[in-house]
Amino acid sequence: MPGQNLTRDEAQQRASVLSVDSYLVELDLTTSEQTFASATTIRFSCSEPGADSFADLVHATVHELVLNGTSLDPAAVYADSRIALSDLQADNELRVVADCTYSRVGEGLHRFVDPADDRIYLYSQFEVPDARQMYTTFEQPDLKATFELHVTAPTGWAVVSNSPTPEPEPGPSPDSAVWRFAPTGRISTYITALIAGEYDVVRDVYTGEHDDIPLGVFCRRSLMQHLDAEAIFEITKQGFAFFESLFAMAYPFGKYDQLFVPEYNMGAMENAGAVTLRDEYVFRSRQTRAAYEGRANTILHEMAHMWFGDLVTMRWWDDLWLNESFAEWAAHHSSARATQYTDAWTAFTNARKNWAYKQDQQPSTHPIAADNIDLEAVEVNFDGITYAKGASALRQLVAWVGEEAFVDGLRTYFRRHAWGSTDLSDLLLALEETSGRELGPWAHEWLQTAGVNTVQPVFEIDDAGRYAAFAIEQSAAPQFPTLRRHRLAVGLYDRCGDELVRRRRVELDVRDARTAVPELVGEPQPDLLLLNDDDLTYTKIRLDDRSLKAAVADIGSLPDSLPRALLWGAAWDMTREAEMAASDYVTLVLHNIGTETDLTAVGAQCRQAQLAMSSYSDPAGRAELSGRWESGLWALAEDAPGGSDHQLAFVRAAAAATHTDRAVGRLHSLLDGSGPMPGLRVDTDLRWSLVTALARAGALGPDDIAAERTRDNTIAGQEHAAAAFAIRPVPMAKEQAWDEVVVREDVANETQRSISLAFQVPGQSAVLAPYVDRYLDVAALVWEAKGTYRATLILRFMFPSALVDQATADKVRSWLDSATVNPAARRLVGEGLADLERALRCQALDAQN
Repeated sequence: MPGQNLTRDEAQQRASVLSVDSYLVELDLTTSEQTFASATTIRFSCSEPGADSFADLVHATVHELVLNGTSLDPAAVYADSRIALSDLQADNELRVVADCTYSRVGEGLHRFVDPADDRIYLYSQFEVPDARQMYTTFEQPDLKATFELHVTAPTGWAVVSNSPTPEPEPGPSPDSAVWRFAPTGRISTYITALIAGEYDVVRDVYTGEHDDIPLGVFCRRSLMQHLDAEAIFEITKQGFAFFESLFAMAYPFGKYDQLFVPEYNMGAMENAGAVTLRDEYVFRSRQTRAAYEGRANTILHEMAHMWFGDLVTMRWWDDLWLNESFAEWAAHHSSARATQYTDAWTAFTNARKNWAYKQDQQPSTHPIAADNIDLEAVEVNFDGITYAKGASALRQLVAWVGEEAFVDGLRTYFRRHAWGSTDLSDLLLALEETSGRELGPWAHEWLQTAGVNTVQPVFEIDDAGRYAAFAIEQSAAPQFPTLRRHRLAVGLYDRCGDELVRRRRVELDVRDARTAVPELVGEPQPDLLLLNDDDLTYTKIRLDDRSLKAAVADIGSLPDSLPRALLWGAAWDMTREAEMAASDYVTLVLHNIGTETDLTAVGAQCRQAQLAMSSYSDPAGRAELSGRWESGLWALAEDAPGGSDHQLAFVRAAAAATHTDRAVGRLHSLLDGSGPMPGLRVDTDLRWSLVTALARAGALGPDDIAAERTRDNTIAGQEHAAAAFAIRPVPMAKEQAWDEVVVREDVANETQRSISLAFQVPGQSAVLAPYVDRYLDVAALVWEAKGTYRATLILRFMFPSALVDQATADKVRSWLDSATVNPAARRLVGEGLADLERALRCQALDAQN
């Protein structure tokens, strides 16, 4: 048997003969600290009596296995995470009694003990294929069924699942109780859920047009003092009001719990009626507006899934993109229309869309509708193309068919397929019916081809300074040559006093390599010509010389945030593509970021300029540039109003850039309080930013970091401390970090993540050089040895990205050319190499500047 890596062909074969009716899952969480008891009864039918099939169960000790009343020998039929089922009847019952293992890597049923108070917290995380770590399943999204959970747990625990939580009954021992949840509607295994433990809860009710929806917000006891439940409920209610109206359909799952859970691999997960979110969203320190906007977006993203994904579900993971892209689009759409975050699409352009552009220019780029032939292919396709490029394509589809027709098509789709499974063609059919547009060519261009287009203006100017001719040229990378149809806008901006004001906007369809725009002939040439104004489509844009000068001189003179975001994005893309020198980009950021109002842009541009300085700039001139970058950030922090979001953002960025003795002293004085900055509160999270920066600079030792960890005796404190230990520029720190991430099996998932993110540090080449060969030695084996999550951490973040030199690139290239390795591992190493080679090209350009 091929084991855990289920293929699409196997899933299709199984679905062709099996139809699942119901699951009864009985769990006992009181048996031990390492394992729990799991008994599963599945009732299902087989359209070809006598056929064989299989069920899924991972990392379990099976005690009893009964098929249609006949006991089977687990040793004979359970192997490689599969239970062989032979000679099936028309109607079948499978019962499996097993002990399953608690997870410490955030997959399956994760168990966490809070170091702050020793309270116990469990939660499930099943996407893509991990429900089979908690109970026996037919683990594929199209085999939907009803689910009934009976859970034995300690008395006094909170126990939450997809159905409303029942009153507990007396358990088998005086200190236990049993929760018997009512059966769900027909849903997929990956969105079932169990969250249990000593959680606290705040409750409310959304009263809508259809029904009252009970709401719950859960988190750990040690975080309750920081839980701003009222703000979370506000976004939740705004989301329900918007989506129930937009979709013309009531919320389908009765109640809505949101549970903030520790050591979470994901941002959040759309379990039906029981959404889990990483508990960093319970902010224990002051954050900028961007953090609250991001949290609101996540809340709305998961809520949109209740209809698109949970109620109507993809048949196979080929349409994972549609599931995530729709939720991404819907979250930004609802944020902009129904909440205080009316500039949500600006944040999308400043952050998420740049993620898509970066991923789409990797050698591993793929069509939005990826060919996910098996589960391993799915696991590495949770990427910027699946989420942000897909959402951009849907936004382009809205512009292409019209918003009214798009919404009508969604309503038709939900009515037609509620509680069922679909593929892309079902959605396109509904949209064609409501819009009258034939969408096959659009779908082929946008969804089934890879790569990103570039558009640029081509024009002639007459003696009066007017356009005598105007066209838009579209190009594509040679290896991905598709030219797409784009519905886009062209904005003409003139300087009026201190502002660049839009004089005219022309919206049109762009097709093929060249599209004439006769509407602009005769128009005076503007100071700034902006293609893809309002960001309707997904394309890279290039500016003519006059417009580029206007943008570089003063992006901040644009009063609206979205055109600024487009210009920021164009400048960053030109920098990454070695068309703009890294030092010029750093100058651009320092000159313009102080007046940028969108805090997502402030954070993104500071991070990108830090990367440009540390990895893309000419090494010969880097000392001067890094000094200018560091001092410029401290000047911005000092000029920002005391207590403002900008002050906090610039202090964080300045800490990350710190390398001189003067700046190190400044960090020390902020940390010990001897040199406060007016209005700046050095709270827990900011303290860790300062500690980590000092550790990176070699200005704090292990004892200092340990003392800070004692001061913050929480799991977040432990994770921050682990990163601070790892980031130090000394051999012992790197050796310990390597051991904890690559070798040991007992380090929790999020602690490993914190360490891995702090391992590769620009400027630490001397201590990192020995790890190039060690990385390549483990890269060939790690996927099979460590599992998806940990293997991804190692392959992505331990890659020698800080050693930007030709020798490292050549060594990695040679390994890729000769190694026999899992395709997922090959992809991640290849992406690391592409980034390294990109940095070398950027350095070469900057050296010419």
